[in-house]
Amino acid sequence: MMFDLYLTRTSIEVWLLVLLSLGSLLLLTKTLYNLFFHPLSHVPGPFWSRISGLPAWYHTCRGNRHIWLWQQFQIYGDRVRVDPHTVLFCDSQSYADIYSMNSNVKRGPFYEMFQNNSHESMITTVIDVAEHARRRKIVKLAFTDKSIRAASTFVISHVERWIQLMMKDNDRTTEWSSPIDFSEPAHALTFDIMSELNFGASSDIKEPGENPLKLIPYYIDQYLKFHYKMARIPFPGFLLWLKPLGFNYFLDFLAPPAVQKFYQFINNSMTDRIALQKEQAKDLEAYRRQDTFYFLYEARDPDTGGPAYNDAALRGEAGFFMIAGTDTTATALCSIMFYLTGDPRRYQKLVDEILSTFESAEDIVYGPKLLGCKYLKACIDEGMRLGPSVPSDLPRRVLPGGLTIKGEYYPEGTVVGSVPWAMMRNQEVYGDPEVFRPERWILDESTGVTQEGIAQAKACFHPFLSGSFSCLGQNLALAIIFVTVARLLYHLDMRRVPGSTFGGGSPEKGWGARNINQLQLEDISGAASQGPEVQFKRRAFVS
Repeated sequence: MMFDLYLTRTSIEVWLLVLLSLGSLLLLTKTLYNLFFHPLSHVPGPFWSRISGLPAWYHTCRGNRHIWLWQQFQIYGDRVRVDPHTVLFCDSQSYADIYSMNSNVKRGPFYEMFQNNSHESMITTVIDVAEHARRRKIVKLAFTDKSIRAASTFVISHVERWIQLMMKDNDRTTEWSSPIDFSEPAHALTFDIMSELNFGASSDIKEPGENPLKLIPYYIDQYLKFHYKMARIPFPGFLLWLKPLGFNYFLDFLAPPAVQKFYQFINNSMTDRIALQKEQAKDLEAYRRQDTFYFLYEARDPDTGGPAYNDAALRGEAGFFMIAGTDTTATALCSIMFYLTGDPRRYQKLVDEILSTFESAEDIVYGPKLLGCKYLKACIDEGMRLGPSVPSDLPRRVLPGGLTIKGEYYPEGTVVGSVPWAMMRNQEVYGDPEVFRPERWILDESTGVTQEGIAQAKACFHPFLSGSFSCLGQNLALAIIFVTVARLLYHLDMRRVPGSTFGGGSPEKGWGARNINQLQLEDISGAASQGPEVQFKRRAFVS
């Protein structure tokens, strides 16, 4: 009997040893293949990244993936192999080859990981090229010139109320207000605007007093962080295979409480808005509430003529618009104000343009006159260049037949992309990429700004992406940004708190993040930031 137990134990040990040996052999074989025999083995990149996707995922989890990628471009040049199957770029030609209308690519598993379930789909998670094109035609109906004009009324109302609240404790023209972190009111403003446009009522989180909804922007960031880590995981295909087998429910269980509360907020808000839409169906069109949701709800499928969305699909799409419209627009506003308040001369130049162009704040509406403010547009573009709302790559998977990028062939299955944070800091294109210099966007050959130079700068500047996957809501985002910046600076004088570097870099943050004059972003699929720390006072002539 003892002998039998000995044999059994020995057999188990032998099998464990065999399995361990086989696993080690497979790992060694995979490592050697990735390093020396993989179709991408000739592409430069960090040693461990050429073996595994874990280094890139590590920086995703830390929120500094964009800085890490920028570092790799400084070391290896304008293309880097960041995991065994992925090559990323930071130049305009590669960008055009990857993201153009006719590029032989599609979205990959990264996007599918953001879909919470099979019913509430979002256009951003659709990877089939034909289906995405069909959905895009429908969603565009919510972002026509008519809908943007209708939305502008809501935007102006919120911006004016927001400016009033900025000065609620100090209505004087001679004293500066108490210091505030500008990122907080910026997120409150964009959240209230988007909740009004998507759900039919403002959440009023910019208003003083207790309001449980004031935590929702925090919940949105937690939602993005959670799903971003899942989407960037080195084996997304395996997780997608598990999703129909119940992995979605496991993800819901793993999700932090903040993510669950965000889901609940979306569901409750959508239930109320759908009820309002059905209630106002009996009214004439002129008397209906014409927000973004209205145009989505009324959209018709061009193939069938029937409603384009059922209730579940509406929940998914409106939830995505809520996230995208709140976070990305707030990031742009924070970046613009960070760099303006850090450069008093250029700040004053912009203020002079706004005050000389408009006789009153009521004249500041989204239209030709506002868009004709050249220096305002240049400041907005420069702020979005230095603080991209999506700092890391939006990956594309090469389709059968391969793809040629800058004259080099990449086979089917290769994941490719451009990195906005690095591309918009391309030294060869911008010369002084870390400097806030709006003049680089305005033709003036006497100062060396040529048409050719502007064209090169624009070729690397894609804050809303381009091609068949460009942001459909970009005109709405620009309307919010233009109106907010112009009306804020028309009503109020603004300054950085003396000596404050809040939101900027610091030595302990390491290479690529040390500059105190550079707004630091956390890469969470979108971007999160803090600062600048600012003060306001009312302009003397504004009643």
